[in-house]
Amino acid sequence: MEKPLKIIPLGGLGEIGKNMMALEYGDDIVVIDAGVMFPDDDLPGVDLVIPDITYLKDNVDKVRAILITHGHEDHTGALPYILRDINVPVFAPNLAKGLIEVKLKSHKGLKNRTVESIEPGSPVKIGELTIEWFRVCHSIPDAMGLVINTPLGKIIHTGDFKIDHTPVDGKATDLGILTGLTKDGVLLLLSDSTYAEVPGYTASEEVVGEALDRVVRDAPGRVVVATFASLISRVQQLIGAASKHDRKITFVGRSMVENVKLALKLGYLYAPAGVIVTINELINFPPNRIVIVTTGSQGEPTSALVRIATGEHKEVHIIKGDTVVISATPIPGNETVVSKTINNLLRQGAKVLHDKIALVHVHGHASQEELKLMLRITNPKYFLPIHGEYRHLVAHALLAKSLGIPEENTFVLEDGNVLEINSIGTSLGEGVKAGPMYVSGSHIWGLENSSFQDRKILARNGVLVVVITVDKKTKKMLKEPELVTSGVITGDSFVSIRKEISVALKLALSNAAAADFTTIDLEKIIVSEVSSLLNHQIGRKPMLIPLAIEM
Repeated sequence: MEKPLKIIPLGGLGEIGKNMMALEYGDDIVVIDAGVMFPDDDLPGVDLVIPDITYLKDNVDKVRAILITHGHEDHTGALPYILRDINVPVFAPNLAKGLIEVKLKSHKGLKNRTVESIEPGSPVKIGELTIEWFRVCHSIPDAMGLVINTPLGKIIHTGDFKIDHTPVDGKATDLGILTGLTKDGVLLLLSDSTYAEVPGYTASEEVVGEALDRVVRDAPGRVVVATFASLISRVQQLIGAASKHDRKITFVGRSMVENVKLALKLGYLYAPAGVIVTINELINFPPNRIVIVTTGSQGEPTSALVRIATGEHKEVHIIKGDTVVISATPIPGNETVVSKTINNLLRQGAKVLHDKIALVHVHGHASQEELKLMLRITNPKYFLPIHGEYRHLVAHALLAKSLGIPEENTFVLEDGNVLEINSIGTSLGEGVKAGPMYVSGSHIWGLENSSFQDRKILARNGVLVVVITVDKKTKKMLKEPELVTSGVITGDSFVSIRKEISVALKLALSNAAAADFTTIDLEKIIVSEVSSLLNHQIGRKPMLIPLAIEM
């Protein structure tokens, strides 16, 4: 019986982030990427969001390897949590390998996990599948696409890409190699959809480099640039500009410092001797000879830039004459916090440049004309748009249709859907469990965990602890109830509410005195009476914790 090829998205479809795709053929499963998504405001206490890997754990004997396209967190950040349960080799481009290994060292019990470096043009045989990598341009060096050779035909996975003819590192998307790899035909194309709604072409990094060079040249004082810690090409542009205009450059933020150190070690960054200094050495130079590169371009609450903007950073404080450049576009949902950071910087006297008023950032994803070019080069039989919200996937599918790919051969899927391909055609198989898993400290929780609902109640309405002490036999209260509250009631209202709660509980206990109460029954009475009273008096329903003590 013929074995179908299964395409199983576990993350990254219908959303931005936590990218993960499983390909299954017979007894072999390979996983492409293992990324995180950063939580928004309605997930209090959550550090990271990662894919649900229940399907992989249920089929762990089939999982052969994890294939990484590049070193961004939304493609690698879940590895420390996934490798706890699935001990398989990880294949990654060299820079991504270094970044992954640094991350794994900070997690206990993962020292024996294997990360193997790959190079374009060096195929890797994994079960019945053969994998080849090809170079693409993105906003981090060493970004790769994949050609997966299967018994049914070739699958192309673009990874995140754009077509930049003047990249900072001089390594353009290798369309020639890709053309050669796909000359015998492509069964399925999986292509990045993040900017499928944007017409035209994505601007080159060279344009941003020129703009940053002008800022560093013309700024009257210090230049502070916030960008992604993984945007190594942007860091190289800033090192070059600092050197050219006789400035010293330093780096702030743990992830920025670690990534720069690793990139210098591996040769992905180059700095002339003496250009890079420590933050403590800045005191030796006047403001107009200083460039500071920091994390915090997305307004992350604990990031260096946000702490600088609020005056809470230990080592860097805004001074009059500073020019702050936010060299990034806010991720959807982060616009408000980024705006707040800009306002705080302006209040402290800084001049602020950002993508809305200056060309200080271009994104790392293909726009429509580049996506069309990828479709033309690969000319796939089947097409599956990946990486993006549902509207991005639909927009990409419409582009494919405009180029003549039949609508019935294009599949707009979401996480957990299963596309099956065989020699006859395609079908949608039975879906698998997929969705978000939440990392909070050392714990990983599913959506069904009650902790998140509890945290939302606490955030909105506060908490009230009600303690009553009753006679063990008569069930009458021996003293006034004790209230401990946070974020609910204070001052005169507290005294008034406490009296009303006391009266209500005494009456409720008196009416039910004949019953044979348990402690649980007493606590149910507390919840019923106090919840009703608070809702009536203050229009809120705080988290209520009852405690009954019998004496």
